[in-house]
Amino acid sequence: MLTQKQLDLLKFIHKRVQRDGVPPSFDEMKEALDLRSKSGIHRLITALEERGFIRRLAHRARAIEVVKLPESLGGPASGFTPIVIEGDRPSASPPAAAMNIETTHAVELPVMGRIAAGVPISAISEVSHSVAVPNHMISTQADHYALEVKGDSMIEAGINDGDIVVIRETSTADNGDIVVALVEDHEATLKRFMQRGSTIALEAANPAYQTRVFPVGQVKVQGKLVGLIRTY
Repeated sequence: MLTQKQLDLLKFIHKRVQRDGVPPSFDEMKEALDLRSKSGIHRLITALEERGFIRRLAHRARAIEVVKLPESLGGPASGFTPIVIEGDRPSASPPAAAMNIETTHAVELPVMGRIAAGVPISAISEVSHSVAVPNHMISTQADHYALEVKGDSMIEAGINDGDIVVIRETSTADNGDIVVALVEDHEATLKRFMQRGSTIALEAANPAYQTRVFPVGQVKVQGKLVGLIRTY
C-alpha cells in the first residue's frame, strides 16, 4: 500500500518517463509535489524503491527507472513496460526492460553521430552505425533516428555522456520537451525547449550550464526525445 504522496510521486515520474524517455530531476519532483526540500523527495524515492516500484540506476546521478506500477496507474493488468532500455548490466534476475528486448521485435534505427548535451556541436547528418530499438518505443506515425550523447549538461534529466537517445522526427515541440535543436542552421544540441513569446530558451539540466536564449527564427526543432538506451 502506497501513501498518497508516494503514489503522486510515482505517477509524476511515470508520466515524465513516458513523455520524455527520462525521469524528472529532484527539483522538478519537489515542485510537482509542493514540498519544501529535496529531503522529502529522497524519503519518498527510498520508500518506492523499497517497495519495488522504482530502481535507482547504479553509478548514474539521479537516474531512476520505473519497474512496476500499481493497477491504479496502469500496472500489470494494462501491460506497462518501462521506456528506459538497459544494456549488459549483470543482475540476479533480468529487469523488466531487458526482458522486453528478448520478447519484443526490434527495429534498426540509424545512429546519426553524436549530439552535444553541452555546448552545441556541428549539425549531424552522417549515419555512423545502427542500433536495435524495441518497437514499443517507436510510433508508426513518424520517422525516428538515434544519437549518441556527448557531454553532461542533461545529467539531472537522467541523460549521461555516452547514452543513446531515440528521437522522433518533428518540427514542433511543447514547452518542457527535450528536443534536438538546430541553432542558426549549423549547430545541433540536446536541450529542454521553452518558448517565451518571440524567443526560445534551450535549457540544460545541469546547473553548471547556462540557459541559452535565441530569437525564434534562429532555432529549428529537429526531433523530440522518446527513449533512452544505456549500456553498462
